[in-house]
Amino acid sequence: MQLSPDNKNIVLLITHSGDFFTIDRVAEAVSEKGAIPFRLNTDKFPLEIQLTANFDHSRTYHTIEYNNQLISTEQIKAVWMRRIWEPYFGEELAPKFREACIRESKATLNGFWDSLRTAKWVDPLERINAASDKLRQLRIASEVGFKIPQTLITNKAEAAREFFQQVNGKMVSKLLTALSRTMEATSFFMYTSTVKEEDLQDAESLRYCPMVFQELIPKKSELRVIYVNGQVFVGALEADIYANAKADWRKPGVDSGAWQKYQISEEVLRRLQIFMGKFGLTYGALDFIITPDDEYVFLEVNPGGEWGMLERDLNLPIADAIANTLLS
Repeated sequence: MQLSPDNKNIVLLITHSGDFFTIDRVAEAVSEKGAIPFRLNTDKFPLEIQLTANFDHSRTYHTIEYNNQLISTEQIKAVWMRRIWEPYFGEELAPKFREACIRESKATLNGFWDSLRTAKWVDPLERINAASDKLRQLRIASEVGFKIPQTLITNKAEAAREFFQQVNGKMVSKLLTALSRTMEATSFFMYTSTVKEEDLQDAESLRYCPMVFQELIPKKSELRVIYVNGQVFVGALEADIYANAKADWRKPGVDSGAWQKYQISEEVLRRLQIFMGKFGLTYGALDFIITPDDEYVFLEVNPGGEWGMLERDLNLPIADAIANTLLS
């Protein structure tokens, strides 16, 4: 079925087939505001999604065909960049062709986004990619006045051991990039983990993969702050509730307790707005620690981070705020 070519009020929701709740809430909010949500599960390209780009001497014309619907990218008013997934080919494709097909599929998809350059993006891919640099995040957070943990990024074993002594043995480790794109218990994901002295006996393996080491910040609570176009929605977890996972509440099987609403200070909000402005981001999920002395410590921002638990548990209108931003 081809949607009417006169309809220029389509919102493209870029995600994957395993996504749920947040994608559904945004689709519902977009529909309630009179626009048409078009969900594009990127893991279904190229087997189930057909992309066509036509170039001639006077114009270009791009179409997306998926789930028995056909639209032109000229009809798309806004784009929500939720997730981009790896192409999936099943078992029928011979292994010797798989790498080339994945590479060409990614290149085609990346090139296709250019046809949506006049649409409103939350957020543009180039800004998301730039903001995902954790080292840059720490530098800019410090520049705008946030306290950050003492941090070491290294592939040198001796440097990691020296840093362990420097922070009096109170150290955590993590990666600069996620090995998984979901927070489900079945995912392969390198969570923030407490480091013990015996863990550093095999630190020579750092030569193959640099890691992030940070001082372990004492916690009274941990905040997930969702920023949407100047608005903030905040959930807090009390540290003593999830004491068995103080390094990272996201670990599978951890009962993190109930999220609670939280009001950040005006000064933190001001710094947060400056910080997001430095990256040009409309959306971000930020993590902070509140110390026993009620001091805010910035950890990181995820330009595509999760917020479904806050809308579900605290009834925060995050999906509505995203829909308003897309259609503003």
